[in-house]
Amino acid sequence: MSQMSELAATIEELRSAAAAISDAADWLSEKFSGRPQTKDAPASPPEPELTLEQVRAVLADKSRAGFTAQIRSLLQKHGAAKLSEIDPSHYADLLKEAEGLENG
Repeated sequence: MSQMSELAATIEELRSAAAAISDAADWLSEKFSGRPQTKDAPASPPEPELTLEQVRAVLADKSRAGFTAQIRSLLQKHGAAKLSEIDPSHYADLLKEAEGLENG
């Protein structure tokens, strides 16, 4: 092992030890302070972006279920004659509206 790789490994071990010491100090502080420490709640992960293919699959299912005219109306409502003309930022709204289509 070269001196540089040994040095890099030592630095990584030191960082790991420092993180472990910090975690232990936080735990001890919380246990013996008499009050729980508040940590920032982890942010919920952002919803994944919908793709054209995902939206197309849902709309195709609805169309096969007899909602072709309603699907066309939804597309027109969003300013397009076909799905590929819809702004991707509107996919979630379009899907929500399409999933609300029901028989009856």
